[in-house]
Amino acid sequence: MQYVSQVVHHGGTTIHYLDSQPESSSELSPLLICPGLSQTAEECVEYMKQLHSRRCVVLSFRGRGKSGTPETGYSLEHHVADIAAVVEHAGLDRFHLYAYSRGVSYAIAYAMQTPMTILSLAILDYPAVHKRMEQSWADAYINDYLIPFGRTTHIRAEAVYRIQQESVEVELQVPAHIRLLVMRGTLEGSLLDDTDLNRYLTSHPDAETVHFAHSAHDVEHTEAHLLYAALQRFLADSPSSSNPENHLV
Repeated sequence: MQYVSQVVHHGGTTIHYLDSQPESSSELSPLLICPGLSQTAEECVEYMKQLHSRRCVVLSFRGRGKSGTPETGYSLEHHVADIAAVVEHAGLDRFHLYAYSRGVSYAIAYAMQTPMTILSLAILDYPAVHKRMEQSWADAYINDYLIPFGRTTHIRAEAVYRIQQESVEVELQVPAHIRLLVMRGTLEGSLLDDTDLNRYLTSHPDAETVHFAHSAHDVEHTEAHLLYAALQRFLADSPSSSNPENHLV
């Protein structure tokens, strides 16, 4: 699998992303991937492999992977700005958007700012809310997850603390005209419960849903083949950028 490693400079930091453009088809609209809280772009390469005929762009948000780690600037708005910088640098016009876990809140907030650029939105196991992290969260996340699972190089500790300090609860809503796929695990540990799922379906009665019966939040590991198949199917049925009338309200 070939892809290009790129860096964009904005707001005093650098954002790293991977782009599969060299091997992608120009007839398929591209997909932008927003990883989970501690995920890096490199951890999402399997999506590129599975969607090899479609251009995929995936970023590492600030404080993660090969992206810069500024001293401050970890609010929802700063993460949305990371997406916007990559979109501009990669030359994306209309494109599909996919997000996992905390990346969902970043993706929805971006879609709310630029709704006419989004052909469709697929989300995995996270509600339409940017959650406020309690003061005790950062230490627990580092000591109970990042260190035991060897993920301290994926997201820096200073970024975790800043995310906690700068997080503010924000209710989000996917723009009504955007085609939506909502996926979730059904076992204990899933971050998308029935109440939050119904919030999506209230604003998007025609939204497609996929439930992974053998997964909690870790669908990417427990039922990866079903996840990729669901995403491929959804993207294949979504409108392309050659049909702008499909995106008008």
